[in-house]
Amino acid sequence: MLDKFDLSILRELQRNGRITVTELANRVGLSKTPCQVRMRKLEDMKYIKGYMAILDQGKLGAKHVAFVKVSLTDTRSNALEAFNDAVREITEIEQCHMIAADFDYLLKVRTANIETYRTVLGEKISRLPFVQQTSTFVVMEDVKDIAHSLF
Repeated sequence: MLDKFDLSILRELQRNGRITVTELANRVGLSKTPCQVRMRKLEDMKYIKGYMAILDQGKLGAKHVAFVKVSLTDTRSNALEAFNDAVREITEIEQCHMIAADFDYLLKVRTANIETYRTVLGEKISRLPFVQQTSTFVVMEDVKDIAHSLF
């Protein structure tokens, strides 16, 4: 069970994963050593999965975002596993979610432009195991896009 200090540590690390342990300890009301111990515990218990930089994808040439509904021909375990494994190999697929709806998966795909997206759709996504049908929704504007919500 997490207490208020653990939750405060998680919130602060979500805001700034590069914060020093000393500053983190000050913000959550602990001294440095107990704060470090709690951080290690949260890491060991997998509440903290890792640390990363959030990049500006537009500046890196990946401005085009599309969401793709995917329907499969087979939804038995082996088919889902094959699809999941293949999706993990496509770098342009930023997110993949199994959905409880009239389709099976929702993909977030990031590419340089619509032409590149069309190639990824035709040569990679459409060729994934058991894909029956896809439907694309192109993002026109990012209204709110954060890596992970603060709880």
